[in-house]
This record gives sequence, structure tokens and C-alpha cells, in this order.
Amino acid sequence: MDFSATVILAGLILALMWLFSIKNSRKYRLPPGPFALPLIGNLPQLDKNAPFKSILKLSETHGPVLTVHLGWQRLVFLVGYDAVKEALVDQADDFTGRGPLPFLIKVSKGYGLGISNGKRWRQLRRFTMSTLRDFGMGRKRMEEWIQEESTHLRAHIESFKATPFDPTFLLSRTVSNVICCLVFGERFSYEDKKFLHLLNIISDMLKFLNSPVGQLYNIFPWLMEHLPGPQHTCFAQVQKLRDFVDMKIQEHKETLDPGSPRDFIDCFLIRINQEKDNPTTEFNNDNLVSTVLNLFMAGTETTSSTIRYALSVLIKYPNIQEKMQNEIESAIGQGCSPSMENRKSLLFTDAVIHEVQRFLDIVPFSLPRYALQDISFRGYTIPKDTMIIPLLHSVLKEEKQWATPWSFNPQHFLDQNEKFKKNPAFLPFSAGKRACVGESLARMELFILLVSLLQNFTFSCAGGPDSINLVSEYSSFANLPRTYHIIATPRLRNKHVVGLSCSPSASF
Repeated sequence: MDFSATVILAGLILALMWLFSIKNSRKYRLPPGPFALPLIGNLPQLDKNAPFKSILKLSETHGPVLTVHLGWQRLVFLVGYDAVKEALVDQADDFTGRGPLPFLIKVSKGYGLGISNGKRWRQLRRFTMSTLRDFGMGRKRMEEWIQEESTHLRAHIESFKATPFDPTFLLSRTVSNVICCLVFGERFSYEDKKFLHLLNIISDMLKFLNSPVGQLYNIFPWLMEHLPGPQHTCFAQVQKLRDFVDMKIQEHKETLDPGSPRDFIDCFLIRINQEKDNPTTEFNNDNLVSTVLNLFMAGTETTSSTIRYALSVLIKYPNIQEKMQNEIESAIGQGCSPSMENRKSLLFTDAVIHEVQRFLDIVPFSLPRYALQDISFRGYTIPKDTMIIPLLHSVLKEEKQWATPWSFNPQHFLDQNEKFKKNPAFLPFSAGKRACVGESLARMELFILLVSLLQNFTFSCAGGPDSINLVSEYSSFANLPRTYHIIATPRLRNKHVVGLSCSPSASF
């Protein structure tokens, strides 16, 4: 069959699927939505550079729960805090399904924690959460790993001697090394060429997913598999990540001591051996490879991009940077490593970090949920096999939840007495039973690394504050911040504070 015949056949198949979808939808009281065109659905109505903005606009007409068609695929969007919270928290059991995003299925080969549902998801999530806790996620041990990694980061920044540099991959190396300690039981040298190549692949993969071609792959995966384009290069690169993970797992198998597990991989291998006679177990090599890949990728790019964005914010608003530095110096000085205990006394700093996450809005669509069965919600029926998108962007920028949603404003997280205050609409990690498994780790990294950087450096750029644009460079699946060459000027050590005890409860 030649190429033109393949395209025609694909078009006919998609047309039939669309007609079946329209006929099938009449059986249900679907959430309202705009009229969908044959084959392409509502694609012409979406801004390819920032599609979440188009969904917000459509919700003004059709309400906070609306149906949109991307190609032949039906999606239900949840817009605003009330709708998102009602679904993900109040009806949590109905919304635990993970949407079969074609890109992620291709990357993970259908295995692993990130894309799984049902028994597989429950087993892998329970195991992953307990194992990461055992190895220090949210505890003192992990805090010490982050503190140690911050010393390597500071040393590399100091080597630039207050000259401009791009922090992108330096921050990726730092953040990735933290998850590598948990998963692989080791950190990698910042000069390790293989490590750098893997980080480049992760960065390029996220850029592809944000591109128009990446979006088309998720809408028309079968067609895109048969067309030339960058999708084939992307997946070839992803295979290199899988090969690296396979190699590390093999190394662990050869040196495994069942009585003394070193990391996540060891624990999973021990569990595989324990359940080798269980025909229904989900503890197998395929799930191990893909779950490690999930943790490695997710634990690298989002947190490092958030820190990079925070540095841009501090350069844009030097008064905020100075106020944070004064608070840090007053509370813990310059001579000791920050700890999570210091959050109690760094209220403004903590508020700024929260506002960075809110304002960046790094995953505006969240990861899609999926109707594993018909779901009744707000008087509508969301049919089985429908993709569900909790629009986190609409929560983090909702006008009735935030005083100035479109401005960077740390006061969103401070009360009238300048004490830290929580906001239930702060959901950068999503919510409910499929919220990010690495939330506590990410919070710890953001706080310790940013406080450590501000203890030791003042950040600026050659073009001055006005040259910084906080609007994301890429805005689709993820909001990726713009890249700047920044200057890190070492701060003078204050001889009166260098010798302070690092214990937050120390008395003098």
C-alpha cells in the first residue's frame, strides 16, 4: 500500500470512529461544549501555543465542566478550583484512572506507575510511596542528601567567578542527582558525559511534547507513526534512556544483597524474587524499568525548571531577593546549611517559593485522568473511556481564589500579620489519589536549594531586571521558562553569623 492510500485509509477510519463517537454520545447527558467538526473536532478553536487559554475561554460560555473534541477523541475539562476539588478529592475513587496518553504509552511501553490503572497502579503506587519514604523522602536522610548536593552546586557556580552562565543544565544535574541517590543509589559527576547526554534527552523530550508535532502525536498517534517527522527521533532518544535504566538494573542484579537493599531498584528486585511464584503479581522487570524511568524523568525536569524560574523572578524583582536574603541571614546566617526546620522562621521566603510555583504553573493541564467506568458528576454523565483534564492552570490563576492572579505577589501566602497562610487552591502537584508521588521531595529540594543559593550569592543579569520576561517560552503540556545567562555574585561572609549553630532550637 502506497503512502497516499495509507493516508486515505487512516482518514476513513478516523471518520468512522468520529461518527461512532457522536452516535454513542447521544446516549448520555454529556457536559456541554462547542460544536465539533468531523475528524478534527474542536482543534481549530485551540491556540496551539497556549491551548489551556482557549479552554478557559470556552468555559466562559459552556461552564466549568465542558466537553471538547480533539480529533475524534472526547475530553472533559474541569475548570476552576470548585470543579477540580469536587472531582479529585470529593469523588476521588471515580477519578483515579490515568488517561492513556499515547506519548507516555509509547515511552513506557504501557508499563510502570505513571500510566497504569487498577491493580497494577495500586500495587506500584503503594510500593513506590513506602519505598521512597523508607529511603528518606520527606525525612532527615533525604534532607542531608540535598544539602550535600547543594555544596556541589555552589562550587560549580563559584567557578564562574561572577561571569554570565546558563544555569539550565547545572540545575538539572543537581536535581537529577537527588533522585538518582534514591533510585540508583549513587550520584553522578557534573562532568559525566553520559549523564549530561541523558539530561539533554529528557529536556528535548519535554520540548517535543510541548511542540505542535508532539500535540498531534497525542491526538493522531496511529497516523503520526506512519508519517516522517521528529517524533521518530524523539522515541529513538528515549530508547537510550531505557537502555541506561536496563544497564543499571543489570548492575544491581549482579551485586544485590537481599538483606541490605541500597535503593529503590534493590527493593523492587527483592520484591520480584519474593513474588516470582505469584502469576498475578505486578512486580516484574517491565514495570521496574518503566517505573524507574518515570521517577528519573519526573524527578529531574519539573523541579529544576522551577528553580531556574525562581532565579529569573529574583532577578526581575531584586527587592524580593534582598528581603529573602535578609530574612535568611537573620534566621540562620551564612555559615550553616538550611534545613526544612528553618521554614518555621523563613515565612517570607517560603511564601515566595510557593508563589513561584503558582505563577509558573508548570503543568497547566496536569496529567490526564480517565473514566474507567461511567461517572456521574454534577448531573452529567462522563462515559467510560473519556479523557478527563483537571485544568490546574484555572485553579492557580482563578480570580476568586487569588487577590492578583496575574501578578507575582508573595502576599498570596501571607496573612495580615505576615505569617504564612495556606491556600487550598495551591495545587501545583494536583490532588487526590493520583497526586504527584514526589511532592514532598520536590518541596524539600525547592526550599533547601533556593535558600542555600541565596545564602551564598546575589543573582543578576547583564540586561538588568527589565530584560527578564516571566512569560514561559513554551506553553502547552508544560510551561517551560525562558533561558537566561545569569550572574551569581558571591556574598561577603558576615563574621558575626558564620559561626552560628545550625540547630534551629539552639539557645545563646
